[in-house]
Amino acid sequence: MELAPSLRRIGSDIVSAYLVDSPDGVTVIDAGLPGHWRDLVAELRAMGRSLDDVRGVVLTHGDSDHVGFAERLRREHGVPVYVHAADAERAKGGKKPSGAKQRMRLGALLGFVTYSLRKGGARPVWLREVVEVHDGDVLDLPGEPHVIGMPGHSPGSIAVWVPAVDAVFVGDGLTTRHVLTGDVGPAPAPFTDEPAQAITSLRALLPTGATWVLPGHGAPYRDGVAAAVAAVEAAAR
Repeated sequence: MELAPSLRRIGSDIVSAYLVDSPDGVTVIDAGLPGHWRDLVAELRAMGRSLDDVRGVVLTHGDSDHVGFAERLRREHGVPVYVHAADAERAKGGKKPSGAKQRMRLGALLGFVTYSLRKGGARPVWLREVVEVHDGDVLDLPGEPHVIGMPGHSPGSIAVWVPAVDAVFVGDGLTTRHVLTGDVGPAPAPFTDEPAQAITSLRALLPTGATWVLPGHGAPYRDGVAAAVAAVEAAAR
């Protein structure tokens, strides 16, 4: 789905990933679930592109519903996969904290589980190799993605700011559709390791001034990063 010139989304409001298109190729931000592979191929075709045009995958963190097809791209097409050093082992299938008890509604939970199963979520494909990145890095990829450290959801959670498309990709730094309750609008994401730290980390997004705030779960938000951060902070209170 085209959001704006050079900016695309694949997946749905339940789980999504993004593509940045530029003259020198395509950067993929997050990789959803394994079954999003077909969505990726179809979207690239609609853009007049192919898998050979993908120059890199940048993961906002290492959870299973974000690593998706990344290893397949790496293994079959030689595409490097970038992840923060603190989440490198997580992206390779390392253990994560069990976390606090989550608030949920049965209908939303069933919808999330059903969608995840349909897209291969029961059998995650973990990374075998990654390129480690750090807060402040600017990657040599189409769109020149900027890495913004966002610890909290996981130790190595990042946001990816791409000035060329006026967008910041936040992974699970926040959500606009809570996968366990179905609530919509900017809010803290579930399954967060350190909820208070995750809220504090949101302030690192403000200097971008980005119009688009693009989460891994929920509808794209286009009222600006300041409004998104304020809404999440209010919801957390």
